[in-house]
Amino acid sequence: MWRQRGRPCPYRTSGEGPVSPATGRTTTTSRAWFIWAAAVTVYLLAVFHRTSFGVAGLQAAERFGVGAAALGTFTVLQVGVYASMQIPTGVLVDRYGPRRILVAALLFLGLGQVLLGLAHSYGLGLLARGVLGLGDALTFVSVVRLIAAHFPGRQYVVVTSLTGAIGYLGNLAATVPLTLLLDGAGWVPTFLTVGLVTLGYVAVVLLRVRDVPHGAPEPVREPVRPKALGRQVLVAWRVPGTRLGFWVHFTTMFAPNVLTLLWGMPFLVQGQGMTKASASALLTVFVFGSMLGGPLLGGVIGRHPSLRMPLAGGYLGGALLVWAVLLGWSGPIPVAVLVPAFAFLALGGPASMIGFALARDYNPLERVGTATGVVNVGGFIAATFAALAVGVLLQWTGGNFRLALLAIVAFLVFGASRMLVWWRRTRAHLFAAEARGETLPVRIRRRRWDTRLAESPVAAAS
Repeated sequence: MWRQRGRPCPYRTSGEGPVSPATGRTTTTSRAWFIWAAAVTVYLLAVFHRTSFGVAGLQAAERFGVGAAALGTFTVLQVGVYASMQIPTGVLVDRYGPRRILVAALLFLGLGQVLLGLAHSYGLGLLARGVLGLGDALTFVSVVRLIAAHFPGRQYVVVTSLTGAIGYLGNLAATVPLTLLLDGAGWVPTFLTVGLVTLGYVAVVLLRVRDVPHGAPEPVREPVRPKALGRQVLVAWRVPGTRLGFWVHFTTMFAPNVLTLLWGMPFLVQGQGMTKASASALLTVFVFGSMLGGPLLGGVIGRHPSLRMPLAGGYLGGALLVWAVLLGWSGPIPVAVLVPAFAFLALGGPASMIGFALARDYNPLERVGTATGVVNVGGFIAATFAALAVGVLLQWTGGNFRLALLAIVAFLVFGASRMLVWWRRTRAHLFAAEARGETLPVRIRRRRWDTRLAESPVAAAS
């Protein structure tokens, strides 16, 4: 890798194109694909466990003797644990390696489901979902860190997007198949089985997954101290590319999640007068849209990294247009309008992968896990607060979904404005690095507004 004045270049590219940060190679081995396949299966299991409670709600209400409000606490707790653990997970991955963290994730996931299967009280059920949320939180950042180590930059976004698409298979498995299993075998056998299968997969990870490619040196991992931990997170946060990735993830990822995890069904049933069966079928558009759009979008970005931010901006502009149509429609919205609208909004998940590519490009390998965790927090923060805002507005407006869903539009506008700010600052940072003779992760053309920004005190400080 190119060096200047004894310092390693902070970026991840060479004159021929993106390279693997672990080895400097521009090729991918079959061993890397086997390692990824073993790791991505852990993510598939995590998504399955994450969404499994969605079809078990009626049985859970009967088993624990609780109502709808108490059932909602299960989801809030799990998402809260997930979001709060993203930055610590990134630090743990950088310190101990993704292989060990994936093993820990499987242990928490499996034990959480076993505990849920045996639980008879509401408190113990909450504890089980909290344990499961902890295992879920450890998974995605670990897989992304493995991709950064084993694949060159031109394939990073493609493989990361494919990872997200495969995760949706876990979502599908947690619908009809799990429903049939619960109706047939019952609560205890179902959750004990899926928990024990998950625990058994630990052996596969131990045998197949390796933190770095064969022959590559292991990264230097210093002991994690509280002060050093805070400093590492702060250093990652101060990198303009990390901050840009955070806002990309914040703005693109949250809206589809708000609809699929909480408010999509009430909007379609109560707001649009659809049956539950029809609404459930319509929401699968988000699943298939993400599964098909992820690899497609990842392939385009992998071949043309300079298109990352234009595509993110294009998605946000299109999303605002979609919401203008949905919320401005007079009367019930036809299915012929809802299907393409949901299909486009579903691309927010694949588009959020751009944030992880930015974290990878602008941070050294030993800090990629931390930076990825920082980025991953963005979308979940937005999803949590947007979902709460929609609920508050629904209560204030007496169930008016058109007014309540304006909260999503507000978060889109706010996130897009912050993304624009940090896009410009990241460009200024790149031009400053280019002036110092450093190799850049992406070649960009200077615009007039780049010149004006470069003269500002903020840009000069960076």
